[in-house]
Amino acid sequence: MATRHEPWPATVVTAVAGVLGDTDHGLTGRETGQLLAVVKVPDADGGNKRDRLAGALLTQQARQGASNCVIAFIKVAMAPVRYVQQPHTFSRRQDDLDEVLVHVGLRVNDQGQVARGPAAATLSEAARHASSLRAELRHRSTHPEVLRYCTLEILAKNPFHASLEAVKSVADRLRQLTGQGLDGARLVDVVLTPGHGTARVAINANATGPELDEQKGLANLVKGLFSMYRNPAAHEPRLHRTVTDEELLELLTTLSMVHRRLDSAHVTP
Repeated sequence: MATRHEPWPATVVTAVAGVLGDTDHGLTGRETGQLLAVVKVPDADGGNKRDRLAGALLTQQARQGASNCVIAFIKVAMAPVRYVQQPHTFSRRQDDLDEVLVHVGLRVNDQGQVARGPAAATLSEAARHASSLRAELRHRSTHPEVLRYCTLEILAKNPFHASLEAVKSVADRLRQLTGQGLDGARLVDVVLTPGHGTARVAINANATGPELDEQKGLANLVKGLFSMYRNPAAHEPRLHRTVTDEELLELLTTLSMVHRRLDSAHVTP
């Protein structure tokens, strides 16, 4: 006889439906209906995929007085064979589900099964216990421009290439702001470094000594990041250059700060 699992809080079931029914990265409407039929959960009406899936799972959970139906749906939705051609999609959904399931002491393992895991009662605890680097980056409110450039590499658990792509985000941002076609240190010298007047991308008025020092400091920081991550990465094999998750997290946090300074910068045509 199958083990009966206690019902999950409605907020957790709804959050699971939010992950698997996400507009951009979730199951399609057709897939949702097919998988509900596989686990013998009656379909439900809803204004969108998330509401439809949440309604179906919550109704069945209440009817059975157990969360078995939710666990079964996650299991079939996360079966690794479904992701042979989309490993990044599996990683994204696994990470996102883990952020939810940590609140009931569970996780999705690499076999797509719901397994025991650490429990958390608060968002900060959930971020600390979640295995996903993306979870910690979201907890830190990492700038979207950073994530836009390296999310696929993070999902592939490739910190080496994630660091390379993330650093490119700053150079690309400076080119977009100014229309310059340069790269690397030359780009920084032309658009961020104050010369005889205000820098083309100025993070302050560039009028006093401390303001100029701050402007030069940002320019030197960006040059340093280019030198540390872009130049070696472009010329050395990955075998000779290791980037740990901890180093990547610190790098992306620093790049996020750079982008936030650029958000409020004054750009001279």
